[in-house]
Amino acid sequence: MKKITLIFASLLLIISCKEKNKELNDVAETNSINHTIYYGGDILTMEGEVPEYVEAVVQKDGEIVFVGTKEEALKQYKGKAAEVDLQGKTMLPAFLDAHGHFFNVGFAATTANLLPPPDGPGQSIVSVVKTLSDYKDTSDGKYILDKMGWIMGTGYDDSQLEEKNHPKATDLDKVSTEFPVIITHQSGHLSVVNTKGLELLKLTKNTKDPEGGVIRRDENGNPNGVLEEAAAFEVLFGILGKMDDEMAVRFLKKGQEEYAQNGYLTAQDGRTTPEQLTAIKEGAKNNLFFIDVVAYPDIALGTDYIAQDDFSPSHEYNHKFRIGGVKLTLDGSPQGKTAWLSKCYHVNPEGRKGCYEGYPVMDDSTATKLVKTAFKNKWQLICHSNGDAAIDQYIRAVEAAEKEYGYPDHRTVLIHGQTLRKNQIPDLVRLDMFASLFPMHTFYWGDWHSESVLGEPRASYISPTRDVLAAGINLTSHHDAPVTMPNSMRVLDATVNRVTRSGKILGPDQRLTAYEGIKTLTTWAAKQYFEEHRKGTISKGKLADFVIVDKNPVKIDPSAIHDIAIMESIKEGKTVYSR
Repeated sequence: MKKITLIFASLLLIISCKEKNKELNDVAETNSINHTIYYGGDILTMEGEVPEYVEAVVQKDGEIVFVGTKEEALKQYKGKAAEVDLQGKTMLPAFLDAHGHFFNVGFAATTANLLPPPDGPGQSIVSVVKTLSDYKDTSDGKYILDKMGWIMGTGYDDSQLEEKNHPKATDLDKVSTEFPVIITHQSGHLSVVNTKGLELLKLTKNTKDPEGGVIRRDENGNPNGVLEEAAAFEVLFGILGKMDDEMAVRFLKKGQEEYAQNGYLTAQDGRTTPEQLTAIKEGAKNNLFFIDVVAYPDIALGTDYIAQDDFSPSHEYNHKFRIGGVKLTLDGSPQGKTAWLSKCYHVNPEGRKGCYEGYPVMDDSTATKLVKTAFKNKWQLICHSNGDAAIDQYIRAVEAAEKEYGYPDHRTVLIHGQTLRKNQIPDLVRLDMFASLFPMHTFYWGDWHSESVLGEPRASYISPTRDVLAAGINLTSHHDAPVTMPNSMRVLDATVNRVTRSGKILGPDQRLTAYEGIKTLTTWAAKQYFEEHRKGTISKGKLADFVIVDKNPVKIDPSAIHDIAIMESIKEGKTVYSR
């Protein structure tokens, strides 16, 4: 990506002067007085093992300076602070994104939304084609085609399409035969291109599958348009490599807006490419960020681009940005049936015969080498391992790295852990590993896991949050946006209720309480980030990062959690989102 220069600066000026929500700049009383008193609702501190409340909180210059009674707060600060009456609403510590792809959220928001209901219109191949056809004539569609050279859509899901299958190149030809079309699976691990796209990519009957990927084919051996894992990533990385300054600003802006409106004021970019890292650094240098952003560059893409300037891996923010460590990916997606399992899939994906178990991204020696590199440099490592075979590989690699380098308090994180076996949990404990699980799957793909992906009893044990917590492991729960929307209340709902689309409770013994569920988004998430001293609870001396919701998640019927509305997000004492 070319060096960000005057375009970046001019766009920042436009954003700051014309486009930012009034709430980003207009907290007049708070900013002029520099103190704010909050009272008049449930203020849940998240400090104890059980819910603890205070009557009032006072912030000054972005830091909490008082936590206690309303009477004492008014006694100390009356006339010195702006007063905010919560009017019965609930204040919580702001949420930390335990795992997501911040930059891609902004990108996905600019492409055609192909998600299935309730998040989008993608309920059939016909609706996918119609959505793309309508999108290509929109301002976003024309913008992406002009900049990237492709018509692009994100979020289709074969498990939720009426046809229970992937669209093919011939289906996307109905959108365009003149321009290449590419759509990305909701998991992010598969894509489909049209015939024009296959021609431009020079994918033919004689093209070999890349290592760690598959080009799906028809009965005659010709590519049918569906690309798995490395085959999809090679195409997407090539397209995203065309990103310029203007696009970078657009994506960073959209990403922040999505996170802030869901109460996430610390966002993670959980597999950052060199081009994306350059864009994020430039955004930080130009003071674009109004929330905190932590990147974990993809260690498999090399290390030269990771530690080379003022933004080398650190626990300290620089203009609200830091590199938190590195990301490793060892397998694919269970719902896309590319995750690496130790036992057969319940129903094979199209074109697979026999006992199909998915496949790894890399061999053991490569995985161990990369984990050792992280430990040698004392970089926090977060690792995508969905299938239990991939988790075994990760455990072996961490064990070897820890033995060689003895990296204390590494806080290595297992990301997703969808098919984590019960007998693997003691290994996580022994190696002091953290777990960021993905119970959102119980709603979005729980029925699919039961009927097609895993079958029972494996399906009911996906993301075994209760067993992981009982073992004493630091646990967080995430959304993996843009795989699912960065919807904090949907994350909490799934962590607490584990209800599928059809209404089935998937693994009732693995449910958490609402209070524990909030801990996974706040207190325990802050610990995962090495930020427990500044975030995660409403405590004196911590940052004034708050989220205000219309109902108290701890006090309402758990089945209504997903209907809770985020009313306001406050970053270091300043409103960055207001409903």
